[in-house]
Amino acid sequence: MKVFIKEIALKTSRWIEMVDITSLIRGAVSESGVKEGLCVVYSPHTTAAITVNENADPSVRHDIENKLSELVPYSARYSHLEGNADAHIKTTMVGPSETLIVTGGALYLGTWQGVFFAEFDGPRSRRVVVRVMGD
Repeated sequence: MKVFIKEIALKTSRWIEMVDITSLIRGAVSESGVKEGLCVVYSPHTTAAITVNENADPSVRHDIENKLSELVPYSARYSHLEGNADAHIKTTMVGPSETLIVTGGALYLGTWQGVFFAEFDGPRSRRVVVRVMGD
């Protein structure tokens, strides 16, 4: 079994932002040489997450950003005093990773699906870790 790991550097530009990283993940899968297996995409941050969602219509990203901001507002009565409690909660809701299928040497996604880095405490310099495993 092959195991390939790659770290990808990102810079976010807004407080809350859904960054389409699909092409970066596809590139890592291709670079791995794995033909059949799994790809884990992981955010090693407590205020950012990874998700799979529609990437054809950018308004979907904005709807997600807006709804998460509505559900977990920046200014509320939080005990955490750093000023980013909302980001920690949003990250818990979305999750730090996604496990994706690799088949035929390529990332297997649905027609409208993309992989997103969800920034909840930006702008920042961030990292995404990609681990591809298989044959």
